[in-house]
Amino acid sequence: MTAPVAVALVDSGVAADGPAVRARRAFALDAAGAVVAGPAGDDALGHGTALARLVAAAAPDAALLDAQVFGTTFLAPPAAVAAAIDWAVAAGARVVNLSFGLRADRDVLRGACARAVAAGVLLVAATPARGAPVFPASYPGVVRVSGDTRCGAGEVSDLAGDPADLGAAPGGEGGTGVAGGASFACARVSGMLAAVLAGEPGLGPAAALARLRARAAWRGRERRGVA
Repeated sequence: MTAPVAVALVDSGVAADGPAVRARRAFALDAAGAVVAGPAGDDALGHGTALARLVAAAAPDAALLDAQVFGTTFLAPPAAVAAAIDWAVAAGARVVNLSFGLRADRDVLRGACARAVAAGVLLVAATPARGAPVFPASYPGVVRVSGDTRCGAGEVSDLAGDPADLGAAPGGEGGTGVAGGASFACARVSGMLAAVLAGEPGLGPAAALARLRARAAWRGRERRGVA
């Protein structure tokens, strides 16, 4: 029997009444500016729990890894995010969901993403449909995802790099009350990639991405206001 595909959520945590989590770790900086790790706490923002539900909806058998970097705000030191990515890779994640975007490039984050990509891990990051590039979505090898209102809950669009690699439905499910957009689309794509990998256990990251692209319901950029 093959092991379940592990999907790591680098976000605000997963609540106790959310989907089952295989491993949890919290990351922050101490008073001296060093990254410290410990048990994950409650999901104060509700965002990570909403993402976990979206991943689980697309890949019910996935093993979720909870890498908590956000506390009571959507602010986290890049070093803590980088440490969370490294932990996820070491814990066996095949997909790492990064439903956020930083405006500035950071060497420490770039390095963690490069290590993950080199290890054959699919990094899936949110990027806005308009505006300046964000990180980690803009790093080489990262799968960039934007919200695409053409997509239903189980659909993906192939955006061919404009403004992202893939698109998915930006809304939440079940009235979560948490803002979605590209971050929710990102989680949906992470779940769909995990399902592809589960269906073909020997598949590599590039092949899994190609499989998902091949089933795109839409191709090309979403054109707002155009019939």
